[in-house]
Amino acid sequence: MMKEEKLFASQGGPIILSQIENEYGNWQVESEYGNDGKIYIQECAKFAESLNIGVPWIMCQQEDAPDPIINTANGYYADNFYPTRKIPKMWTENWTGWFKDWTKGKDPHRTAEDVAFAVARFYQKGGTLQNYYMYHGGTNFGRVAGGPYITTTYDYDAPLNEYGQLNQPKYGHLKELHEILLSIEKLLTYGNATIKSYGNDDRQYTSTVYEYKGSRACFLANANDENDYTMNFEGKNYTVPAWSVSILPDCANLKYNTAKVKAPKTTMMRKNTAENSNGLNWSWRPEKSLHFKHPYFNNSKKGVFYFNQLLDQKIMGNDTSDYLWYMTSVNIKESDPLYGGEAVLEVKTDAHVLYAFFNGKHIGTKWSKGGSFSFDFEQLVKIKPGKNTLSMLSVTVGLPNYGAYFDKVKNGILGPVKLKSPNGNVKDLSNNQWEYKIGLEGFGKKLWEDEDRNWKPAQTLQSNRMFVWYKTTFKTPSGDDPVVLDMMGLGKGTAWVNGNSIGRYWLDSYDFQKETGCGGTCDYRGNYHPDKCATNCGQPTQRCCTSWDEEQPLQQLKVNNEEAVPEFGFEIGGEEQDGDEEQQSRAD
Repeated sequence: MMKEEKLFASQGGPIILSQIENEYGNWQVESEYGNDGKIYIQECAKFAESLNIGVPWIMCQQEDAPDPIINTANGYYADNFYPTRKIPKMWTENWTGWFKDWTKGKDPHRTAEDVAFAVARFYQKGGTLQNYYMYHGGTNFGRVAGGPYITTTYDYDAPLNEYGQLNQPKYGHLKELHEILLSIEKLLTYGNATIKSYGNDDRQYTSTVYEYKGSRACFLANANDENDYTMNFEGKNYTVPAWSVSILPDCANLKYNTAKVKAPKTTMMRKNTAENSNGLNWSWRPEKSLHFKHPYFNNSKKGVFYFNQLLDQKIMGNDTSDYLWYMTSVNIKESDPLYGGEAVLEVKTDAHVLYAFFNGKHIGTKWSKGGSFSFDFEQLVKIKPGKNTLSMLSVTVGLPNYGAYFDKVKNGILGPVKLKSPNGNVKDLSNNQWEYKIGLEGFGKKLWEDEDRNWKPAQTLQSNRMFVWYKTTFKTPSGDDPVVLDMMGLGKGTAWVNGNSIGRYWLDSYDFQKETGCGGTCDYRGNYHPDKCATNCGQPTQRCCTSWDEEQPLQQLKVNNEEAVPEFGFEIGGEEQDGDEEQQSRAD
């Protein structure tokens, strides 16, 4: 399509590079496929070259990229990256921050000083092209967030944030750096470089002089992460702060140092809007409670299936929904050792979140923690004579989208599922007849588009009710500032505005108060990692979902909330779990 539209530089268009594959050469991917992985890369290269687009092809993080494909780098630093062949040194992913995780109560933050240091160091050591990942943050609308557990926001602490605003001082500091680099572009790409080391460590203190057609540009670098260093360069002393690079575009006048930030710092402030200052008028309707009982569905009903085994959620749902019901029943006769007593329900699961109901009552909720997306669920249940029903809702929160065989990662309730009495008697339900229902009833009915009169006033909502849909309308705030939803007060669910899914929310996925690592100060010096210089420790990972169409004077908000709300007073439609009656969701 791009070739047909004449978009490549060889055709007079703006595209100067094309990429095929991404990070396949990572040790977690190609090596897992053995020789087949190497053959695959060769075939990718052949296919790319066969397209004859007239611009170079690249592969990111692919040391064995076949000639003429260019291998490029990614990561927080790439100054010590050198291609295996004599090809341009390119850095296609300079990570300006990191993505957010629902289960970590902190925000990753990478300082402007460190990003600038990495960029200047890269060009000092022969770099020819550098690209940011991300330069403009974004939003994972609907269900597109992967992970698992990657949040709806993909702000990434980028120079331009999720809402298109300047993230200062990062934006301004990098802008100033690139203006300097642009002014010496010819020297960096055509010039000859002379490198000199200082002090006892020839890797930490260096100067680099680029010369081309009588012009010169110089870099003075201090890669020590503790101490400043004064170097005598061409008869003049220059003090270079720790973990920084100074740039002298003419080798005489210092114009920029990566550790000295001049750009002002700005902070995004949330403010209530006058248009909605009197609060919002909410209504609600329940998710069909018959989901919690078995059997309810029949073979002729759409999205209902029966199997005498436990199956993977991806196979059953084909990734069409976050939700899959697993339902079965067991008949306890008088002669059964479990008759009339108690038993422990034991479930081994690869679900991200599990809601369990026994005989129509909610008996527990559990979700994966600590980066392991499998866990054991155990709960004491009361066995009644005759038929006992078990309904379990498996919920995904973003599927894996990277790594070897990520398509084969287990998901859902794969068992075994057992009832175990105190005296050791076990009844294995794994090969029972299981009834599967994809999604929630409200999703099937597209309640976010529903305009019927079956919604009830908020005052009629019973407390501690799970799986409730909420809706309200609000006026579009005036002005040109981005408009966001503050979801504080809700638990877990999905939100829609004017029929458009703006993504998942999950405010109580972690014991936020125990999250640490946010000190009062942040030292930019030294190698960055996502836990370094983090902010907002002890707070929900994400409170806001992104903006919506500001052209409409009246907006409609609907939410499916999974969790129970102790008392209704504010929530949005569609919660799964508990909300907080003292908090209020609002449009800011």
